[in-house]
Amino acid sequence: MYQTKINEINKTPEMLTVEVSRGTTHDGPGIRSTIFAKGCPLSCRWCQNPESINPKQEIWYEPGKCAGCLDCVEICRRGALSPGEAGIEIRREKCAACAACAACAACADICPAKAMTPAGTVWTVDTLFREVMKDKVYYDESGGGATVSGGEPLLHIDFLTELFRKLKAENIHTALDTCGYIPGETLMKIMPYVDMIMYDIKLIDPEKHREMTGRDNRLILDNLKSLAGYIRKSREEKNRDISLWIRTPLIPGDTATKENIGQIAGFILENIPDVTERWELCAFNPACAAKYIKMQKAWRYGKTGVMKRSDTDELIQSALSLGIPEDKLTVTGLIKQ
Repeated sequence: MYQTKINEINKTPEMLTVEVSRGTTHDGPGIRSTIFAKGCPLSCRWCQNPESINPKQEIWYEPGKCAGCLDCVEICRRGALSPGEAGIEIRREKCAACAACAACAACADICPAKAMTPAGTVWTVDTLFREVMKDKVYYDESGGGATVSGGEPLLHIDFLTELFRKLKAENIHTALDTCGYIPGETLMKIMPYVDMIMYDIKLIDPEKHREMTGRDNRLILDNLKSLAGYIRKSREEKNRDISLWIRTPLIPGDTATKENIGQIAGFILENIPDVTERWELCAFNPACAAKYIKMQKAWRYGKTGVMKRSDTDELIQSALSLGIPEDKLTVTGLIKQ
């Protein structure tokens, strides 16, 4: 419903709705601030951040906190809220269509029990820059910095390019987490200000990729090859060593198969072995089920549990057997012994 097309890239760098998570340690080296931008051109059926699909601000709703006062229903300008058997029902197509409410989140502001809260906050480049700079001492001491993720952050290219430019002027390490489904020229526009890029390869088979994400992967893989060329050239001519991490979500029954891991290993070895610093297999995490409940969305993986160590070990051995260096391969996330 909210899938963002790549020709809808925001080239007005004035305002952006993001969620800022300070003190993170898993989205790049050191202690970091991770900025989750809203809007995504993919619709991955396992998405860990459903609140980041829609580019506009949305509302979390937790019925267990609701006091039943109906103040939110009365203040809603679009008639998007109504009382129901399970609490407040949100007709999100009406809520998302109202630019005025998306800017002020009046229903969340008036909720006395905080059962409604905004998913994301609207920032300018300058205010977001100042927020990130609050933790500069931790970046300096730990080798950390700022990471932008999403959604797909490159849908907001002008905003983020300006943010990264300001951060690099202060010697802050910058990292970009991207799905790669973006025009090649958009990716290259921000690269002069990027120290590290985390690039998703979810699947190699184009039909399976389309089935599970809503898009085929030709653009993603072509952009990755071009990015590898940029990194090589930067090393040779500009004395810049841009780090490249490949990330693959391990989704039981979908991406976490020996066939898929083998195909991705083959792509890496054939096209980008010299520039890949790390291949990160991200173990499935069911904790995001709570987000789907708060967004009042169904999720097909609600009953899928944490992966077993034996399953991730089997996938690791499959990749290693094809020639992936052991020191470049890692599994992250919660794993059951």
